[in-house]
Order: sequence, then C-alpha cells, then structure tokens
Amino acid sequence: MDRPAPSDLVPAPATALPALDLPSAGPDPLPWDTALAAVLGYARGRRPLRFRSPDHPEGRWYSVQAFGFERFDTSEVSSGDPGDGDVLLAEGLHGRLDPAGWTAVRRALDDVRPLTEAAVSRAAGRAFWALPDGEFCVLDEPGTVGGTLREIWGRCAEADGVRPEHVSAALHRRHPALLPHVSTTTRRQLWPHLREGDSGVEAVVHRELRANAAGFAALEARVAALLPAPAGRVPLTRLRLHDVLLWLAGSLRLTHAVALGHGSDEWQAYRVGAPSR
Repeated sequence: MDRPAPSDLVPAPATALPALDLPSAGPDPLPWDTALAAVLGYARGRRPLRFRSPDHPEGRWYSVQAFGFERFDTSEVSSGDPGDGDVLLAEGLHGRLDPAGWTAVRRALDDVRPLTEAAVSRAAGRAFWALPDGEFCVLDEPGTVGGTLREIWGRCAEADGVRPEHVSAALHRRHPALLPHVSTTTRRQLWPHLREGDSGVEAVVHRELRANAAGFAALEARVAALLPAPAGRVPLTRLRLHDVLLWLAGSLRLTHAVALGHGSDEWQAYRVGAPSR
C-alpha cells in the first residue's frame, strides 16, 4: 500500500491524536500526523514543468501546482443557478473538457438540479456526517439523501457524453459540507466496502466519517488554522478531507504528498507550534 514507512515519518507530538481508520483507503489505520502532512502536501506541493512560450521558444522550467487545491478548493462557493462557472471549477480538478463534453456536463447540472435541491431540503441544514444512518439505507427509501445521491450519479453515468466526476465536483463546491465528491478512482475504492442495505458508495464515506469523528474534527480544525480560507470562502470540510486522503491513497500519491507536506511552511509551524503564515 502506498503509505510512508514509520521511519519516514516525523515523530508525533506528545498529544498525538488517534489514527484514522479508513478501510476504503487501505487495511492499516492512517496516523493522524500522516493525514495532516498529506493534506498540506496536497495544498502546497509543487512540481517542475518545462514550458515553451513565444518569448522563450527553447523552453523554461516553471514550478506549478502539483494538485488541484488552488484551482478548486480555494474557489468561491457557487450559488444561484448552475452555470458555466460550475463546469470551469470542475475542470480545475478533473481536467479540460472538449466542447461536446462541456455542453454535456452543463446540461447534466440542469438535469440533476431538482434532485440536488431535494437532497439539500432533506438534510435541513445538517452536514453530511451529522445525518442519521438511515439516510444511507435502502430500507428508509424513497427520498433519502443517499438514495438521491445514487440517482444523481446514475443519471450522469447514463447520459451521453457526461463525465460524472465533473458533475460531482461542481455539486460538491456548491454544498461542500453535504454533497460528497466522488470520482471514478474513489468510487472503485469504496465499492468493496458496501454492506447489505447501503444505498450507495456514499454510505461508506458516511460510516468512515462517523467512526472517526474525533480525528476528522481535529483534522478539519487544524487544516482550517494552517490553511485559512480567503474571506468569503469555505475551508476544507471533513467531507473533502476524506475524499483527498482516499484519492491520494488510491492514486498512489500518498507518500509523495506526505513528503511535500513535510517540506511546507505550514508543517514546520505545526511542529513548533508557531502561527501559520
């Protein structure tokens, strides 16, 4: 599994928090400090890219974002009617769409809007992790949040030319504490952990967040302190933190993200207890 060896980890503080037990991300619990370093690496990590331009036709090396944090997670939360801005945000995380793909995703956002509004209404202001287990059980359907999320993904998967992960990303940015972002990679990781009666893969996310409530609450608070969101923006919720950790593990990028996190200014501030920048 793509996890750093214990010898590669910085020793945990005396007040170490419990490890995050995330079966969907791997068989071994993820040490809390490792999870924090991975998130910091996702947010601050950069990589070299050689780029040719008219003023430098021979090419130059540039340092660019290694992951999608600045293109997606620091964006303003969408409001009002779905529009082109929602598709643009999704592209920041999942890559550019051709004109036909753009049109298909834009149309899908309109198509699933009644379902999205139904899920928001059903939640009645509660966060995803605060919803009762019955919201993700087929026995309590119809009308549950889990059943609605399953229908949203199903419609997008069946629609011609739609990439469901783009729709999922756009909807998550509209409702970052309620609608989970699920991609093809993370969906495949969640499938094997479904239980009889689960309404969909979101039930696995809900179960893991509930089982690790203290660890994710602390991670959410620490990340918000180290990576303060710009005015009017929403910090990373524990729902998004779960997705980031799951994706890093499933895409074999976790070790790299942890290493990048250990090199960040925020990690050093965390280790010495100094204020973050």
